[in-house]
Amino acid sequence: MPLNPIPKTLFQKLWDRHVVVPETAESPAVLFIDLHLIHEVTSPQAFTVMEERGLKVRRPDLTFGTLDHSTPTLPADETGALPYATADAARQVEQLIANCATHGITLFGMDDPRRGIVHVIGPELGLTQPGKTIVCGDSHTSTHGAFGALAFGIGTTEVGHVLATQCVLQRRPKSIRVTFDGALQKGVTAKDMALAMIAKIGADGGQGCAIEFAGEAIRTLSMEGRMTLCNMSIEAGARVGIIAPDETTLTFLRGREFAPKGNAFDAASEDWLSLKTDDGARFDQEVFIDASDIRPMITFGVSPDAAAPVDGTTPDMTAEAEAYMKFKPGRAFAEETVDKVFIGSCTNSRLSDLRAAADIFRGRRVKSGVTALIVPGSEAIRRAAEAEGLHEVFLAAGAQWRLPGCSMCIAMNGDKGDPGELVVSTSNRNFIGRQGAGVRTVLASPATAAAAAIAGHIIDPRPMLEGSS
Repeated sequence: MPLNPIPKTLFQKLWDRHVVVPETAESPAVLFIDLHLIHEVTSPQAFTVMEERGLKVRRPDLTFGTLDHSTPTLPADETGALPYATADAARQVEQLIANCATHGITLFGMDDPRRGIVHVIGPELGLTQPGKTIVCGDSHTSTHGAFGALAFGIGTTEVGHVLATQCVLQRRPKSIRVTFDGALQKGVTAKDMALAMIAKIGADGGQGCAIEFAGEAIRTLSMEGRMTLCNMSIEAGARVGIIAPDETTLTFLRGREFAPKGNAFDAASEDWLSLKTDDGARFDQEVFIDASDIRPMITFGVSPDAAAPVDGTTPDMTAEAEAYMKFKPGRAFAEETVDKVFIGSCTNSRLSDLRAAADIFRGRRVKSGVTALIVPGSEAIRRAAEAEGLHEVFLAAGAQWRLPGCSMCIAMNGDKGDPGELVVSTSNRNFIGRQGAGVRTVLASPATAAAAAIAGHIIDPRPMLEGSS
C-alpha cells in the first residue's frame, strides 16, 4: 500500500516546486524565480556588475521594471521637465530606462499608463499570481504573498544573481502560522490587524521566518487588505508573508493584463486553489489573535512594534524613543498634535484605501496648519479615483492630490517632513529619520490618518466614519 504523504504547509509546497538544487548543510538551496521586479534604486549596481562581467539578462521575459522610488509626485513644468529632488534621483531614473532598453526588459516608464509602485502594479497587472516565486530588490516584496505566491525581498547583489541566472540562493526559513479568529469590529482594517500582530509578537517575532496568515478574519479580507497585511509582515522580522488563494483571489485576477485567459485561466485556477496548507501540517510556531478585540491602531515609538489602540495613552517606552518622539507615558494619544499626513505607499495606496480616506474627508476640511498628501499607488488607481471623483473630495477638503510614487514613505523624491514635525502616515516604517531628518512618524490606517488631518491631532476615526455623509 502507498504511504500517506506527509502533510505540507503552503510555504513548503511552493518551496518544493521551485528547488533547482536542494539545500545542504554547506550550501543554500538554489530556487528558480518566476517573476523578477526591478526599480531604479536597487538595480543600477547589479546591471553595472553584469556589464563588467559581460553577462546578459537570462530571462528578460520574466523581468519587469517600474519607476517609483525617486520619481516626483508633482507634475512637469512648462518645459516638460520633472521636478526631481536631486540630480542623483534623475540619473537613477535615466539609468533604469537605459538598462531596460539594453537588455530588452519591459519597463513601465513615466509615460506608461501602467506605471506605479512596484508592489502595487504587480498585482493590478496580473503579473503576480498564486504559486509563483517573486523577488524584488525591496523588502516589502512580501506584499505579493497575499496571492499565495512565495515572494521576498533581495539585496542588490542578489538582484544581479537573478538577472544573470533567474535563480537565487536561499536557506529555507522556519514557519509561523498567525491565525486571526473572529470578526473585525466596524472601522477596523487590515493595517490595524498588522500593527496589532507586530505589537503582540514584536519586531523580531517572525525573524527570518515565513508567516502564513489564516482564520476567519483573513478570509473576509479583500485582496487589498490581504496585501496590506502581507506587506507589513516584514515589520515583524519575517522574510515572507503568505495567504492561501481562494475565490477572492481568482475574482481579483480574472481579466487582468498578464493573467491567463479563457481556458488557461480555468486550468490555472484549479491548480491555484490546491495551494493550501494540508490538514495536520506542522508549523514551527502558532500565534492566535482574537480579531474582534482589535481596535484602530497607531504607533507611538520608533519601531512598528511600538503600537497601541489609538484611543489609549502612551505606555512606557525606551528613553531613545521618548526623547525622539516626545510622547509622554500616560498622556492620551489624542493630545498629540499633527503637522503632516501622508496617505500612500505600497502598504495603503490602493483604491479601497483612497475610498476609506475620502469617507473621512468628505464634507470636512483639513485642520489649518496641517498638510495632507494623498498619493495614489499607480496611474491606474489615479485614473479610477478621479473617475469616482475622489480627488475632488480631497481637494475640496484642502488636501493635496499627487501623482503616483513611493513619495513620503521613504522620502527619496523630495516629499518629506521637516525636522520635529509629527507625520501620521499610512506607510510601513516609523524608524528615526525615515520620512526626513528629525521627522516623527506615526503609522496608521488611511481612515485614522485622514481623521488626524481633519482634527489636527491623533484621533479615533470611528466617530467620523459614523458621521460621514
